[in-house]
Amino acid sequence: MQDHPVLDRGQWAQALIQGRHSTSPRRLGAPGPDAAQQQLILAAAGAAPDHGRILPWRLIEVPLDQRARLGAAFAEALLERDPQATAEQLAQAAEKAQRAPWLLLALLRLGHAGAVGAEIPEHERLLATGAALQNMLLQASSLGLGSSLTSGQALQSGPLRRLFGLAEEEKALCFVNFGHVAQPRAVRQRPAVADYFSRWAPEPGRESP
Repeated sequence: MQDHPVLDRGQWAQALIQGRHSTSPRRLGAPGPDAAQQQLILAAAGAAPDHGRILPWRLIEVPLDQRARLGAAFAEALLERDPQATAEQLAQAAEKAQRAPWLLLALLRLGHAGAVGAEIPEHERLLATGAALQNMLLQASSLGLGSSLTSGQALQSGPLRRLFGLAEEEKALCFVNFGHVAQPRAVRQRPAVADYFSRWAPEPGRESP
């Protein structure tokens, strides 16, 4: 029996972060996360930074027995964008609702005048929500599950907003998909640090404003 190396916290975190990758819904299979795993994933969102503790995100589960209604909203949204959409195209749009074993809709709360935390700008709310979603994806990866974020034009459509009863100040950001990896794919190459990092150095003789 081969011994496996024991990783310290830093090594474990690095392995988790670098090992995470997106798995498209069509490559996810049943079973999805069980009830205990779902709670771990949802609790991970609560560890995200949240200026003012305004909780700018909301998550809605779309259970399997409601996927047909979501699919109908996808098809209706497509028909609004393209009245000439064929029956095949409408069926393909509706089928997208059936793919992930566990499916959540992520919403961004934009805030409104007089509300608690109304002074927190939208970009900070979006950053906090993105951090919450990344925490969830990392937690899923730690459990051996596949996951991904998916979007599309239907997110901003009237049919979808009506289906979920979204408030005026709520914006649908993406769907969050979870399941077991049924069809692995090659992991994309990570960008080099030099592609997105630089060290600020003012020009000699020039003072910062």
